[in-house]
Amino acid sequence: MTDTTKYGPGNPHPLSQVKTELIWEGKYDEYGTRREVDVAGCVMPLQKVESIDEPRQRAEEQGTLALWQSKAGAVRENTGEYSSWRNRLIWGDNKLVLASMLAEFKGKVDLIYIDPPFDVGADFTMSVPVGDDKGTLAKEQSALEMVAYRDTWGRGTDSYLHMLYERFAIMSQLLSPSGSIYVHLGPNISHYVKPILDEVFTSAHYHSEIVWRRSNSHNKLTDQYGPIHDVILFYSKGDAFVFHPGKRPFSRKYIEERFKYRDHRGVYQPNYLTGPGTRRGDSGKPWHGYDPTRVNRHWAIPSTSIALLERDVTGMSCQEILDALLDADLLVIPKKSGGQPMYKQYLTEGVPYQDIWAYQPNTQGVQYNSDECIDEDVKWLEQEEEKLGYNTQKPEGLLARIIETSTDSGALVADFFCGSGTTGAVAEKMGRRWIMCDLGRYSIHTSRKRMIEIQRKLYEAGKPYRAFDVYNLGRYERQWWQKERLAGMEEEHRRIVLAFYRAEPLTGATSALLHGRKGSALLHVDGIDSILTLDELKPIAEAVHAAGAKEVHCLAWEFEMELKRNAEALEHEHGVKIRLIRIPREVMEKNRRPGVDQVPFFEMATLAAETVIKIEGGVRIADVKLTNFLPSLSEVSSKELEALQERAVKSGFDFIDFWAVDFDHKDGQPFKHHWQDYRLRKDRSLKLESDCGHRYEDNATHRICVKVIDTFGCDTSILLDVPGGKGSK
Repeated sequence: MTDTTKYGPGNPHPLSQVKTELIWEGKYDEYGTRREVDVAGCVMPLQKVESIDEPRQRAEEQGTLALWQSKAGAVRENTGEYSSWRNRLIWGDNKLVLASMLAEFKGKVDLIYIDPPFDVGADFTMSVPVGDDKGTLAKEQSALEMVAYRDTWGRGTDSYLHMLYERFAIMSQLLSPSGSIYVHLGPNISHYVKPILDEVFTSAHYHSEIVWRRSNSHNKLTDQYGPIHDVILFYSKGDAFVFHPGKRPFSRKYIEERFKYRDHRGVYQPNYLTGPGTRRGDSGKPWHGYDPTRVNRHWAIPSTSIALLERDVTGMSCQEILDALLDADLLVIPKKSGGQPMYKQYLTEGVPYQDIWAYQPNTQGVQYNSDECIDEDVKWLEQEEEKLGYNTQKPEGLLARIIETSTDSGALVADFFCGSGTTGAVAEKMGRRWIMCDLGRYSIHTSRKRMIEIQRKLYEAGKPYRAFDVYNLGRYERQWWQKERLAGMEEEHRRIVLAFYRAEPLTGATSALLHGRKGSALLHVDGIDSILTLDELKPIAEAVHAAGAKEVHCLAWEFEMELKRNAEALEHEHGVKIRLIRIPREVMEKNRRPGVDQVPFFEMATLAAETVIKIEGGVRIADVKLTNFLPSLSEVSSKELEALQERAVKSGFDFIDFWAVDFDHKDGQPFKHHWQDYRLRKDRSLKLESDCGHRYEDNATHRICVKVIDTFGCDTSILLDVPGGKGSK
């Protein structure tokens, strides 16, 4: 049957009103309705677990607080700019973190830089150093990161784009009216992401596609040109945004060829005062007998010349500004007929940064000729001290340029895929505030250690710095494996985990929190969408006690920070031994058969320490000595597992990367870093006994908390009691 409907202005065809947009699976529901981002359902409380102001806390322990105040305290205390804000390092799913930040930070973030994972075939195994020597071991993704990555790429590009869209939608609400966002991507995915950014931030607020040359060459390719660049997409929240474009020096060759004149201001070259294209208005009108429109050009007065006038030119016509420049001896008038007026471009002006940024990593001792570089800048040469061995680490020079261009002093900078913490490191050095987030524990650990080191260096240089806090975000919402492999059946999930653990399911249990039995111990299997938290562990311990059992094994994909320490208090309260055991990533592998193939289950690390107390003048002076450490090897490559298990038993201290002491820990309060020691890339030594000599001036009982973070980024803590006693002061 022929459709005789007539379409036109009064009856437009449906296709005539369809706008151009990028569609991916999951963008619309079954009824064609656009899926909105569930912000309310993602809001969760952030728990502060650590408070870090290393130089001040060290000064307090050493009794040198006055020195701290003289070096860094003046700016902090007098202006309030530094003391009133504490930076934040958050461990958790960035979608949940973003949603949870809205209540406090909506419209307050000045710059967002993100570097989301964009390689679908990437191998996330990392080589991490171990011990005092130069040995390394292969660290695999945690189960939590593995599930997150599968969720990101579970449906290929569709799921990746949907992941980014949800986060962009919330980021746009966090940005201030004058804020900007830079999205760092690979060339294989950037062309898909740009239409999403156009949709969220509008194409009118797109400003640049920056091409960053990240390496020199790839020579072992047979079917493509060497991929040596990434793409950074730059958008603003509104029409008025912070933008301070920087400049690089002229190349030596260019200077030698062009800059041959000098006046009282310095060396200069005559340069064009007009730009291509005919314009109406003042910029197209003649001046001093020269009509730029005759050669299809217009007046293009550089802002650098106007700045040299040192006067307000608001309301002045183009010709009046040219007169002022001429009077100030900033123009060159041709002596011969047919020439055109030029402006004096001084050597100190430099070249504005363009949208191709050439970064040459100086990792092989190679020096690059500045005339061959697209964009030479001494800050771009990677300093040896920056290297942390983190696979996706970006150079500080890259972030310095972005932060310098798009923020003012004191601005709030955020990175929700923070990796090794480069964004926060640069922001801290440049006097900006920062918030960083990542799902990986190793990333949080690397960033924590890096920021402490920066605090130390700024303090020693007499420069101001800001304290920062580490936050914990509880539940983890991704359920890719559970949905795809188990069709959402929680019981099937528990059955498989129990089978791999070689335990029997518990039938007829009086509590829904108890799922299995192994020997005399009861078992709890946490959901795949969860991080086991203290709030969850409390009713589990109560249920085990009520059942008359003396031991419970809690099997979970991940544990809340400091849960091991908090579990000790529950053990004493209920008389129940609590073992915290990670579910291994091998459970998710298709070729593994539950109940048949063995997979390694690892308990959280074991830590032992003792107090070292001496009395001086009736005052107790305390330090802490580590006496034993047995790491969990849940993220070790299976190829290295057997050898490392033997090493862990013989020399567990080799696996400690960082440890810290809170000498006056209070229940329910964040861990305070009174003292810490950690291994650096160049200095792998580690003290096994603190040396700060904490003084207890009173006679009360105190409690010490000792926190150890292993080379995989996993933490474990224990509590030590300091008995009360009378002094003889």
